[in-house]
Amino acid sequence: MKRALGLFSVIATLLLTGCAKQAPYDYAAFHESKPKSILVLPPVNHSPDVKASHSVLSTTTLPLAEAGYYVFPVAVVEETFQQNGLTNANDIRTVSIQKLHSIFGADAVLYLDVTQYGTSYMVINSETRVTVNAKLVDLRNGKQLWAGVASASSNENNNNSSGGLLGMVISAAVAQIVDTISDKGFDIGAIANTRLLSATGGNGAILYGPRSPHYAGQR
Repeated sequence: MKRALGLFSVIATLLLTGCAKQAPYDYAAFHESKPKSILVLPPVNHSPDVKASHSVLSTTTLPLAEAGYYVFPVAVVEETFQQNGLTNANDIRTVSIQKLHSIFGADAVLYLDVTQYGTSYMVINSETRVTVNAKLVDLRNGKQLWAGVASASSNENNNNSSGGLLGMVISAAVAQIVDTISDKGFDIGAIANTRLLSATGGNGAILYGPRSPHYAGQR
């Protein structure tokens, strides 16, 4: 009887823990800052694919602009750094916020890290996955305003259960070759960026900017 009651107690605790609501994201610094413009720095690439940084960078502007922010053109930003001898994302990351603010005049800077990018072959499956971490920092005082992470995978709606084992192996090998040559990571990265940088993701998502019609009524 005692054992049964103990088991019931454990199950009840697990159920209550599982049903607990996610704590509201702390947007206090974000609300205080009210950034209007965002400077996006080239992502630091932690994946083995050399294309990752530029590929992910090229799809950051759209979701941020749709969220209601002015985003400094990434090509112009990259050219500005190159003219000053900075061509590597890691080196650009070391530039102080005071220097970034004096050069670009942006309200906030977005730091990005690509932790996964590319296509991997797993015997009976081939997957293209992109994972991006982001951190938004106020360039006027150095406060972190927001942080998030998002992933996207080519296998999210994929079903390889038909065709037998040999068919799945062949399909996976062909998919890896095709996805690598065509850089499917670009498309998957765009999905990851949309998830990460859109203001429609609910609790924990980036807030709407002043150019959005939803700005006044946001959380």
